[in-house]
Amino acid sequence: MDKPYIKFKAVVFDLFDTIVTWDPKRLPAMEWKGRQIHSTMPWIFEAAESALGARYQQDAFIRAYITTLDEVHTERNSQLIEITCHERFVRTLTRLEVSDQVERRAIAERLTRIHMSGVRSVTAAPPARIEAVKRIARHYRLGLVSNFDDSQAGHEIMLDTGVRDLFDAIIISADVGMRKPNPLIFKRILELMRLDAHDILFVGDTPHDDVLGAKRAGMHAAWIRRPDKEIPEGVPAPDFIVDDLSELPDLIGC
Repeated sequence: MDKPYIKFKAVVFDLFDTIVTWDPKRLPAMEWKGRQIHSTMPWIFEAAESALGARYQQDAFIRAYITTLDEVHTERNSQLIEITCHERFVRTLTRLEVSDQVERRAIAERLTRIHMSGVRSVTAAPPARIEAVKRIARHYRLGLVSNFDDSQAGHEIMLDTGVRDLFDAIIISADVGMRKPNPLIFKRILELMRLDAHDILFVGDTPHDDVLGAKRAGMHAAWIRRPDKEIPEGVPAPDFIVDDLSELPDLIGC
C-alpha cells in the first residue's frame, strides 16, 4: 500500500484505551451510595487499617479521599499538571491528621503500590493492537505520551505489552508533572525524539487531550473514536479516524 498523502516520520501513541485496555469489573466489588462499584478500595481499606491501627475509621478515610479526589481533579484541569497517586494518598492522610511526615509518606507509598498493582492486574494489550504497533514500527519511529499518575506502574505496563523496546521515547505524565493537553508535554516529546511537530502523527482516544492537544502543538492526529461519540465543538478534525488501533496501519500505509 502507498504511503498516505500526509507525510510524517514518527507515530506517538496514547496508552490507555489506545494500546492497552483495562477492565475495572475484574476488581473487587463494594457498595457506594447505594450502588455496586468495582475498585481497588477494598484492598486500600485493609492496608490503611493495618497501617493506622486504632486511628483508622473507614468513613473518615472515604470522606478524606473523596475530598482529595475533587481537589486533585480541579487542579489537574485548571493547571494541566499531574498530581501523582502517591501525592493523592499523602493529602488524604494529611486530612486524617497523620502528622509524622515520614510515616505519612511511607503509608502513602504502600497504598499507591497496592492500588497500582490492582490497576496493572486488570490491564491488557489486545494482540491485534500489539500487531498494529509492530507493523507501524517497521515504517515509522515510535513514541508514547500517557496521562497516568504513577511513573513506576506506567512503565511496567509498557513493559507488559512486549513492545516497549520498539519505542524511542516514552513520557508518563507522572515523570514530568504535566498532563495532556498541556503544550509543554507535547514539546517534551518533540525534544526527546528530535523531531518537528509536523513530523509526528499522534494517536489517541480522547478528543480534548489527544486530538486538540496534538493539533495545537502542530502535529497530525488520529482519533480512536469511542462508540456513539463524535468530535466535540471546538476540537479540530483529526486527520484519521478509526474504531480501534488495529485499523490504523492500513490507513497510513503499513
